[in-house]
Amino acid sequence: REGMDTEGKARPPRPHWFERRVQPCLAELLGSALFIFIGCLAVLEDSGGTGRLQPALAHGLALGVTVTVLGDI
Repeated sequence: REGMDTEGKARPPRPHWFERRVQPCLAELLGSALFIFIGCLAVLEDSGGTGRLQPALAHGLALGVTVTVLGDI
């Protein structure tokens, strides 16, 4: 009996190779690129008195948006 466990219940199907190997790598690449891009833009656009606050807020906002949009993955 394929697809059954020892108690006779159906096992959930194994995830496809894309979901196991490629999708996590793409997510890591996208996340790293987003944070590097946002961080560089935050430092380039220095408005004078913000100092370290502007890059910190930019990274925090980027992280919040990413978690909100991609939280179900």
